[in-house]
Amino acid sequence: MQHIEMFYTYLMSQQTAQHYLYNCYKRIEGVDAERKSYENCTVFISYLEHGQLFYQSGKNSSPILQPVLYFYGMAHLIKACLLTVRPDYPESTTLLAHGVTARKRKKKDYSFLHDEVKLQHNGLFPYFSEHLFKVSKLPFEKLSMKQLLSLIPEMVPLLGFHQEKGLYQVGKTHGKWLEFPLKILDDYYTTKDGFVKKISSYLPDIKHMESDSQHIQIELAMPLTELKGPFFSDKTQTAIFFPAKRDLFLPFSEIMVHYLLLYNLSMLCRYETDWWGDLFTAKSDIDYPFITQFLKESANKVPLLLGLELYKKKE
Repeated sequence: MQHIEMFYTYLMSQQTAQHYLYNCYKRIEGVDAERKSYENCTVFISYLEHGQLFYQSGKNSSPILQPVLYFYGMAHLIKACLLTVRPDYPESTTLLAHGVTARKRKKKDYSFLHDEVKLQHNGLFPYFSEHLFKVSKLPFEKLSMKQLLSLIPEMVPLLGFHQEKGLYQVGKTHGKWLEFPLKILDDYYTTKDGFVKKISSYLPDIKHMESDSQHIQIELAMPLTELKGPFFSDKTQTAIFFPAKRDLFLPFSEIMVHYLLLYNLSMLCRYETDWWGDLFTAKSDIDYPFITQFLKESANKVPLLLGLELYKKKE
């Protein structure tokens, strides 16, 4: 979205960055907005600038190097977002860790799609999850790469070629109706009333619910304009997607999804060079199309999503 790119440009001066941070900080009780906005504007600009440089370098580089560049680009943009709500970030050195670990790769029959990451209690991931997206407790310790890829709307067609259904398109962001296939009840092991109850806390007030032999329709009191997991959107920010299966019902931001995937890919890129190099030269593994397509999509979408986080705080 062009206005997000221009908003990044707008923030790249000390005067505009300070004014923007002042507006953010004056909403936070107990913060001297004037002083902290002057203190933080230079580092705020540095986070934005370095994040964008990492992404630009990644797009001009071989896919073999992209995971590291995109991961650190994303981390810098996340830190810029954190500085808008946490004026004293980083409050301790424990926040400088990644907040997630990858298991040691097995040398035989390794599959990226079935690999997992383990979430930690300290570090950047749990910290930004809590302070940017109000996700303080995650109901799981490990997530597979296949689960995470399934939650990205742009990956839906590729997963479909592999006979995998990750997300259903269920509505439009400016509409008041959501429509779910009736068969979703089997995948969630629930009834119509149980399903509506399960998703109601993530929606504006539900005005009406009806169903037929194929679908469940839900009318909202107001359009679902600001999405939060388990609802996702594509780069156009117009279509609404919802997890097709119960094990994909993960009520958190897509930004968290990209962070976990890029972390694991960056670890493979840096420390599993034999497997990583062979993936791109032989292209023998099914992992190859999923990894390369994800890198293309993530390079464009993450700066957009994090730019939207910044943009919505501008007033």
